[in-house]
Amino acid sequence: MKVLVACEYSGTVRDAFRKLGHDAVSCDLLPTDKPGPHYQGDVFDVVDDGWDLMIAHPPCTYLANSGVSWLHRQEGRWGNMEEGASFFRQLLDADIPMIAVENPIMHKYAVEIIGRRQDQVVQPWMFGHPEQKATCLWLKGLPKLVETNNVREEMMGMSDAERPRLHWLPPSQDRWKIRSTTFQGMADAMAEQWI
Repeated sequence: MKVLVACEYSGTVRDAFRKLGHDAVSCDLLPTDKPGPHYQGDVFDVVDDGWDLMIAHPPCTYLANSGVSWLHRQEGRWGNMEEGASFFRQLLDADIPMIAVENPIMHKYAVEIIGRRQDQVVQPWMFGHPEQKATCLWLKGLPKLVETNNVREEMMGMSDAERPRLHWLPPSQDRWKIRSTTFQGMADAMAEQWI
C-alpha cells in the first residue's frame, strides 16, 4: 500500500508502516529526524501522487481548544486560526481513498471552518503508554482504531503530574517536537489496523 504521512518530521508513523512492508513516505517542511523516505516541502506538492492512505498531523497551535482564549487576546491569531483550519480542511478533503487527520480537541471556531468534529478520541494509554493526551482523529474510509494494550489502570496509579507528562514539560528548544511526536504504540496500531 502507498502511504503518505503528512506533516511528520519524526518518521514514527512512516516507519511503522514501512516495517510492515508498505511504501510509506513522510512529508514535512522540516527535514526528517530519522533516515527514510521523506519529502521536505509542501504536502500539496505530492498529495495527488496516487496514495492509498494519508495520515496527516497538521499544526494545532491555533486550532486546539487549550489555546482558544488567545484568539481574543493576541493580535493576528484569528487569521492564523482561519489559515490553519483551512489547511486542515484541505487535507481532509484530499482525493485519497483513506484519510486520517490527527489533532487535539478543537475549539468551536476551527470546527466551524473544518465542518465537523472528530470521529474518534484516543489516548496513549489505550496503546501501551501510561500517559494522558487526548488525540482526535477525523477519518475518511477508515475504521476507528481499536485499542491494543490498555494500561489505564497502571497510569491511574501515577501522580497527577506524571499522567499528563507532555503537558508539564519544562520550556526547551525541543518541547514542541516532543509534544507533537506520535506515540509508538499508536503508530503501530495505525499500521496494523489501517491496511
